This record gives sequence, C-alpha cells and structure tokens, in this order.
Amino acid sequence: MEDCIFCKIVKGEIPSDKVYEDENILAFKDINPAAPIHVLVIPKKHVENILMVNDESIPNEIFKGIKEVAKILNIEETGFRTIVNCGRDAGQEVMHLHFHILAGEHLGEKIK
Repeated sequence: MEDCIFCKIVKGEIPSDKVYEDENILAFKDINPAAPIHVLVIPKKHVENILMVNDESIPNEIFKGIKEVAKILNIEETGFRTIVNCGRDAGQEVMHLHFHILAGEHLGEKIK
C-alpha cells in the first residue's frame, strides 16, 4: 500500500531498528516503546488487520517470527506479552497487521 508507513519500512524507504527478518516477516523495535522491550512483528505483504487475513500462511509466519524474536532477545524464559489490535477503537494506529511483543519488566496482569 502506497501510504502505509509499515510498507515503507518493509521497502527500506523508512529506516527501522530490525530485530528479525525473513522473506515474509519483519520485526523491528517500536519507536514509542511501552516496555523496555517492545518489538513489532509484521507481514511484509500488506494486510490491514487480523480480520483481513485470507492467506493461512500469514499467521504461521508471524508466529514463527515471534518465536525467533523471543530467541534473539532471550525472553523465552522470562516471558513476554503479545498483543494485536484490530481497528481504531482497539488502538490500532497503523492499518497494517502487526503484533506487539512486550517484555523486559514485570508486566502485571493487566494490559498497559
């Protein structure tokens, strides 16, 4: 999508602090972190939100990316929170499917 900031990041038009990348997925540090570790995992193919996923390989690829990020950041043992927002009322600011990985401190029972 032409005006999507995440698509521009995927194309390399906007720099990002990459944590993991493969042919289908990109994971990079959030520029406005809500926790000491805050990484976004996105499909390289533009999909607006979780309801628009029509390719069953996308969730599998995203989950694979989340596992790789957990290994890279060494948060497998300590734990992490994964959040996906769907739509503006849920807090989705960029209309490109993305999963948040939050870690690096005790997050408590409630979402920040």
